[in-house]
Amino acid sequence: MSQDGYNYLFIGLSFALYIGIAIRQRAGSTSEYYTAGGGVSPFANGMATAADWMSAATFISMAGSLAIGGYDGSRFLMGWTGGFVLLTVLMVPFLRKFGKATVPDFVGDRYYSKTARLVAVICAIFICLTYIMGQMRGVGLVFSQLFGIKIATGVIVGGAIVFFYAGLGGMKGITYTQVAQYCVMAFAYTIPAIFIAIALTNNFIPQLGFIGDYTAGKEAVPFLEKLNHINTDLGFAKYTDGSLSRIDMFCITAALMCGTAGLPHVIVRFFTVKNVKAVRTSACWTLSFIAVIYLTAPTIGAFSRVNLIENLNDKPYAETPSWFQDFEETGQMAWVDKNGDGKIQYWGAGKSESGKSGAVFLGKPVFKEGATGSFGERVVTNVVVTDNPNELYFGNDVMVMANPYMGGLPKWAIALLMAGCIAAALSTAAGLLLVLSTSISHDLMKKIVKPGLSDKEEIKYARLASLGALIVAIFFGINPPSTFVAKTVAFAFGLAASSFFPTLLMGIFSRRMNKEGAISGMISGILFTMSYIIYFQFMGGTKDQYFFGISPEGIGFLGMLINFGVAFSVAAFTPAPPKEVTDLIDNVRFPGGAETEAVDH
Repeated sequence: MSQDGYNYLFIGLSFALYIGIAIRQRAGSTSEYYTAGGGVSPFANGMATAADWMSAATFISMAGSLAIGGYDGSRFLMGWTGGFVLLTVLMVPFLRKFGKATVPDFVGDRYYSKTARLVAVICAIFICLTYIMGQMRGVGLVFSQLFGIKIATGVIVGGAIVFFYAGLGGMKGITYTQVAQYCVMAFAYTIPAIFIAIALTNNFIPQLGFIGDYTAGKEAVPFLEKLNHINTDLGFAKYTDGSLSRIDMFCITAALMCGTAGLPHVIVRFFTVKNVKAVRTSACWTLSFIAVIYLTAPTIGAFSRVNLIENLNDKPYAETPSWFQDFEETGQMAWVDKNGDGKIQYWGAGKSESGKSGAVFLGKPVFKEGATGSFGERVVTNVVVTDNPNELYFGNDVMVMANPYMGGLPKWAIALLMAGCIAAALSTAAGLLLVLSTSISHDLMKKIVKPGLSDKEEIKYARLASLGALIVAIFFGINPPSTFVAKTVAFAFGLAASSFFPTLLMGIFSRRMNKEGAISGMISGILFTMSYIIYFQFMGGTKDQYFFGISPEGIGFLGMLINFGVAFSVAAFTPAPPKEVTDLIDNVRFPGGAETEAVDH
């Protein structure tokens, strides 16, 4: 069977499984639509939460970032892992005790204000839309590579699939679909890593190979030493060194951590279990399932870096493997022969030789139809000449998809990886879509605009909201703020860190925090963060204008501090919360005491 045949088989079987589960587990009430009826087992919820959490940014972009940036890429690994610990320790047991179906629900009741609920709904919409556009971009990338279609077409196809099983099944359908998606992701991520670890390090445990010896050369050398050596030889920084400033690295990592603890689509997953005890058990299972992927990602990044250089660098273009030309066809990779020798040179800025012209690659390659250079390379039209001698262009997001091809893996293993890439993007997109729809139907329509809505009407509004939100997400998936999926997703974490994280934390642990402080803090934090991101991503801001050298990826941390500062300042000069609210806070802060809370709708 051809590679395309295997791809169609694996993708088709996985889609049939997801859609079948969605139909079988179709939600019939608001309780099932929002929280799966509250009866999901901790084990199943742990697996579903892990799938919901591990998005296209995790599955595709994190390892790619580690492959290209080395140490700098660890900001995603540290931020997302540490953030989940914050979430499970500081947030979900207390929020589950409160017994609300959504984050805006908690904000509205805890801060005894419809205005606070409305602001929380708006924050949730901005966060989830920013996040989901990154997932749609990831779906488009995978579909583009699999089927030879444009990324825009892939985004539309993926959006239609997500709408079908998320809009139909609600949280009940999504939960069990995500259990299946996690299984696909786990096998898709680890099996190729095992194959490549054996080939490069003669060790079938990727993590041990990563810290062991590189054995594919003439003599065995420590793998990381090999990686550093080939990097510096080609003019790149050492793989184990970083190029980001210390303050930017810290702020990005902190924004990712705090943003994780404020993500509404992850928080709501813990409302699907029976009680607080089940929340803690579910969180332990989730961390275990996440560890399978997160401990493998650095090995995939490092292995793909070595494979890329060993397979392509200084090789004649005429002798490149067929997979490279396939990636050229879909625009994921490009070669520009700047020195006319017919070879692919992958060099860093530090590798400059007299007479060699360089270029800056501006986003996705744009090729002239039918035009080829003297050695057969297609002509790239969006390259600006500089003094950088690099001739090979590709995005971070392509490294995970290209790795099994570079490693010479069996066709079925490549197809399995592609199925995993799609599962990662679809699982998170579905969870985000559900949060968007519930924020609009439950928190906006039911609680503010039309309090008399019936269950049937509420689900109808939820599905209409899903469709509208998905149309917007598809548009921005085709025209994203960054072509790098993880960077787009990082913006969503910054928005969550600057809005929800402080508001939820103060709502749980501060008896003095009132509605005026919370509303002021949310508005100031998210407006500052969003304005900074928009200025630098869409309005031509340059790096030399960064505030204290903090990039848009990390500015959410500063937005969070602004939220805290404004909230406490305003609260100090406005009336304290009513006694019934402070009593409620005292009750919520002892989460182990509630075993039979019902979710209020």
